Amino acid sequence: MCCFSGTRTVEEVNNTRIFARLGEDGSQSLIYAMSMSAREEVAMVLPIPVKAGTAESEVRFFDFSAYADVFADLNRCFPEVTYRSRPEGAAPTTRSQAPLKVVTVGAFDASFVPTIADFNRLDERFRLPEGVWAKLPGYASFGFAVFKLRKGRHDVHPMAFSFPTARAGSVFFPTLHIHDGEVHDQEDFDHTLFLQGRNLRMSSDWDESPRLAMPQVKCHMTHGMIDPSMHVHRRKIRGKFSNGDIVVKRKFFL
Repeated sequence: MCCFSGTRTVEEVNNTRIFARLGEDGSQSLIYAMSMSAREEVAMVLPIPVKAGTAESEVRFFDFSAYADVFADLNRCFPEVTYRSRPEGAAPTTRSQAPLKVVTVGAFDASFVPTIADFNRLDERFRLPEGVWAKLPGYASFGFAVFKLRKGRHDVHPMAFSFPTARAGSVFFPTLHIHDGEVHDQEDFDHTLFLQGRNLRMSSDWDESPRLAMPQVKCHMTHGMIDPSMHVHRRKIRGKFSNGDIVVKRKFFL
């Protein structure tokens, strides 16, 4: 799932779907969707392994409001198989204190937070509780994609963005859970992950589509994020597992 601002704001999150692909230019693409219920406006925070010094303008957000069923089309690439699997589980620099740039993408307002210290440039309602990231030292060098979501129960249309990745030898899925302001060792997973890429070290619980992404996926509507000439891989994760992100590494990387 993901990390949310507030401590008791989010009532339910399920049916999380994430697509990821490495680009040839040293970037990674992510498309993210879910169903959720919240008592009030809330921010979803996705930690991402950006290159050091990544500027706000280098993280690009894309509007998928016209292609809300992209994940239904990705599922059409596969015969129906169910998997249960286990997730695998730098000091801030001086910066301007100007408010972070806000981009409207479909139904969301989105921002890129370059470092943990930059969260003080966000509206206070959309920050994670003080001390959360101190409990997770592995994220000290990360940036964060933040999406502001409305209150109530609804399906969230896909949120999509690309970023210069600090991990060009692996594909990163942001699956760390923080829903109540606390970091728990285990969490409930309800995820379907989709992946495109070559020469990747995928475990046996990844399923490969028998055909290319086209014609099942309307790749011309994905802002170049889904490659029509590649197969799609899918992994389903259901149940309680170790809380953390999922990484798929390349077989060969110099």
